[in-house]
Amino acid sequence: MNDYLVKALCFDGQIRAMAVRSTEAVAEAQRRQDTWRAATAALGRTMSASLMLGAMHKNDEKLTVKVQGDGPIGAIIVDVDAHGNVKGYPKNPHVNLPANEKGKIDVRGAVGTEGFISVIKDLGLKEPVSGQVPLVSGELAEDFTYYLANSEQVPSAVGLSVLVDNENDDAVKAAGGFMIQVMPGATEETISEIEKRIADIPMVSKLLDAGESPEEILYRLLGKENVTILEKSPVQFYCDCSKERFAAAIITLGAKEIQAMIDEDHGAEAVCHFCGEKYYYDEQELVGLCQEALEN
Repeated sequence: MNDYLVKALCFDGQIRAMAVRSTEAVAEAQRRQDTWRAATAALGRTMSASLMLGAMHKNDEKLTVKVQGDGPIGAIIVDVDAHGNVKGYPKNPHVNLPANEKGKIDVRGAVGTEGFISVIKDLGLKEPVSGQVPLVSGELAEDFTYYLANSEQVPSAVGLSVLVDNENDDAVKAAGGFMIQVMPGATEETISEIEKRIADIPMVSKLLDAGESPEEILYRLLGKENVTILEKSPVQFYCDCSKERFAAAIITLGAKEIQAMIDEDHGAEAVCHFCGEKYYYDEQELVGLCQEALEN
C-alpha cells in the first residue's frame, strides 16, 4: 500500500478533516537517519503532522516544522511542501527509552515537556511567516492540536502514531494520523459526537497495520454518511538536496573560509542532514567556488 493523504468535508461543511498514511515515508527517514525506537516514533509523528499542515497549503508553498523539547532527542526538523513531499531528521537519532506507564513507546520522554513547536511558512512572500507555541504534552498530537488552536485559531483534534516491529529491528510497520478541524457554525451536537468517536478510536497506526485506509479511518471518526472525500493525493519522502545547492551554500561562507579548505584539506565534503547524501568537492572545484565568492 502506497502512502497518501485524503481531505474531506464533513457534516455539511461543519467539519474539515484529513487523514494520512505515511508508513513508507517514515520508514525511509528511519533508514536514512538510523533512528532508534523512540526517535523513530517522535520523528514519524512529526512528519505525519507536518504532511497534514502542508496539505492546507497550495502551489509551491513550503513549511519548516521544528519541535524543540528538553528531552534527549533534541530538535526535530521537518520540511514539507503542498505536494506531499516530506523530509525530516532528529538531532539525536539514537534515542530509545523504556516503555511508558501504558506500555507504549515513550515519545514524551524522548521529546521532553519543556520547549516549543514552531512552524515557518514560505508562502512566496518577501518574508516567511512563522508561528510558535509552547509544548503542552511532548506526546506531539496534543502539541499540534494546541498549535492549531492558538497559532492558526482553528479548534482542532490531531491523532498521530507510529507502530514499530519489535521482532524485526524496530522496523516501521505503520505510521499516520488524522486532523479534524471545527468550522464556524458547527453545532454542539456535532462536536460532542466527534469527541466520543475520537475517545473510542484505536491507535491510527494499528488500524493502518490492519489494512484500514485513511478514508476508512475518517469514516470511523465521523461516520461514513457524514464524510465527503474531496481529494486524495500521494505523499512521499523526498529530499531536494544537490551538489549545486551545497555549492551555493559553500560560496556564502566567503573566499577566506573556502581558501582555508583548499589549503588545509585540499577538498571538502558536504553531508545532507535530511537524507545523508554526501557531496565531494575537489581542490579545483573549490578554487572555482572561491572565485565566485570573491565576485559576489
